[in-house]
Amino acid sequence: QVQLVESGGGLVQSGESLKLSCVASGSGLSIRFMGWYRQYPEKQREWLANINSAGTATNHRDSVKGRFTISRDTAKNRVYLQINNPTPEDTAVYYCYLDSVMGDRSWGPGTQVTVSS
Repeated sequence: QVQLVESGGGLVQSGESLKLSCVASGSGLSIRFMGWYRQYPEKQREWLANINSAGTATNHRDSVKGRFTISRDTAKNRVYLQINNPTPEDTAVYYCYLDSVMGDRSWGPGTQVTVSS
């Protein structure tokens, strides 16, 4: 079973960059993609970015391109989300996910990011 744990969230001021981290653990990890979503209160989760297992290909949501950057440490089974120049509109719970080669998706519990104006 796959376990994902996010970290790096918290309270930041507008313009103060932050980097979210997510570590995957479990026996027989077979990663196809890892990525990030975020969720506003009473809204559906919104996909943000993904990265392939080798860390060589990335995709980002158009609205966050240029400010958010996904990266990966393959040796440590970690994925990161760099958030530059955040605004209060980035306040949300951020979730890490992992898609296995078998097509299963696992989620982390989420980390709250709050951006003050």
